[in-house]
Amino acid sequence: MAVNVLVPTPLRKFTNNQDTVLVAPGTIVSLVAELEQQFPGINKSLTDDSGELRRFINVYVNEEDIRFLEGKNTPIKDGDSVSIIPAIAGG
Repeated sequence: MAVNVLVPTPLRKFTNNQDTVLVAPGTIVSLVAELEQQFPGINKSLTDDSGELRRFINVYVNEEDIRFLEGKNTPIKDGDSVSIIPAIAGG
């Protein structure tokens, strides 16, 4: 098994329009690294220059916000579902 990553529409240009991709278990840090390896260039949209997740990128593991778990060190295991959700501004 693997971890399912739900890719939001704005990032699908990196994933050849795939809405779901698979990564190995690990942590959110390893997930981002693997996404960059599979889809070069996606990392710049997910992290800032210091390697932290961008403020407007929300990440959920099995519908739990990682900000309330272990942040970027949140573990992900076989069968988990990770959603990457960019914040939308407007008014």
